[in-house]
Amino acid sequence: MPRRARQPTLPVDGSVISVLGMGYVGLPLALAFAKRFPTIGFDIDPVRVEELRSGRDRSQAVTDREIYWERRVTFTADLDDLRGSDVFVVAVPTPIDEHKRPDLTALKAASRMVGEVLQPGGLVIFESTVYPGATEEVCVPLIEEASGLRYNWHFFVGYSPERLNPGDPFHRLTEVVKITSGSTRRTAKFVDALYGEIIEAGTFPVADMRTAEAAKIIENTQRDLNIALVNEFAMIFDRLGVDTGAVLEAAGTKWNFLPFTPGLVGGHCIGVDPYYLTHKAEEAGHHTELILAGRRINDAMAEYVAGRVVRLMKRHDIAPAGARILVLGLTFKENCPDVRNTKVVDLVGALESHGAEVVVHDPWVHADNVPDGIRMIDKPETGTYDAIVGAVRHSDFTYFRDGVRSFGRSPCVVFDVKQLWPADVADERL
Repeated sequence: MPRRARQPTLPVDGSVISVLGMGYVGLPLALAFAKRFPTIGFDIDPVRVEELRSGRDRSQAVTDREIYWERRVTFTADLDDLRGSDVFVVAVPTPIDEHKRPDLTALKAASRMVGEVLQPGGLVIFESTVYPGATEEVCVPLIEEASGLRYNWHFFVGYSPERLNPGDPFHRLTEVVKITSGSTRRTAKFVDALYGEIIEAGTFPVADMRTAEAAKIIENTQRDLNIALVNEFAMIFDRLGVDTGAVLEAAGTKWNFLPFTPGLVGGHCIGVDPYYLTHKAEEAGHHTELILAGRRINDAMAEYVAGRVVRLMKRHDIAPAGARILVLGLTFKENCPDVRNTKVVDLVGALESHGAEVVVHDPWVHADNVPDGIRMIDKPETGTYDAIVGAVRHSDFTYFRDGVRSFGRSPCVVFDVKQLWPADVADERL
């Protein structure tokens, strides 16, 4: 076994960075690091690598121009190309499984890969969202096993949670404060200085990695609970015959009222991260009540919306069985092509369970990324549909306004899930 390695020391100049995972998080990160350091972008998908080498990003996490002009980044699917790197940044997905338990398959695989090419003195930084303690409890032992090296003796670890917001042009990677941490004091300083080279908004170093892991996971848990609250408001106000949008607009005139709106809660963060926290809480002997209550509300929203649409159709003497329904939007959020964990899929399934024929239109979604069972159309047909559901607040759809009814037959109903149009455009809105 090699002698004890020197810990990462300042300055950071001269470091070679390898980023594992060229998705929504890893690709922008690799391009940002490449402005200051020689950088390698690694992905296990050779098709994805070839796409990036040709200067194209189907995910639209960055522009093709950004990829083309950043010459200091090398894209590869060959793990051996990572040998000799000083810093390895792991940015792979951490979803949940069908039982809503943390699925660390990709994270574990990436940890083993790093271990295979890690050299004494190397630093591994994790950005993937995990429960508090996962980095040291799950990832570090796998690195030790694969590398034969000893943690905090031959290699060192940092954690700096991602804060990417797909489709948001105002909060890009370099414009959001970055939380940093490390397995030793010297490592923590190095990690903070490293990110300080690329994050214009500045960094926020914390005492230890568990604090950084916990901070990330409560950011999205808090949002999830706030959305669950307004979703429940929507259910209550529907029974009371009150317009939820009008209520939220009025309440929003108070300076400290939080501007959340009802809707479907999917994606790779808000609909997933709370389960990582509740999983760890259960391991520690604490049964979470409020967090899981919010999850139950949000997970049930697709069925609830479908029920509202069906009742609306029946009130207008439109039989759901055999009806043609147009759903506008498939992604989990507006103005981005990301369909991971989108609850629109659940909405379509719930509508189809009533015998309806459902088609989906979403100009943001690439044909290769359409989930199984979804019938996509390139363009809505005029005078064709018995019901129209505005499910995602793409800017493309807000321009429809009164024209959205031109897609419908007579009679036809319009249901607005995301406050896409003024109140008088839709027959009902969430």
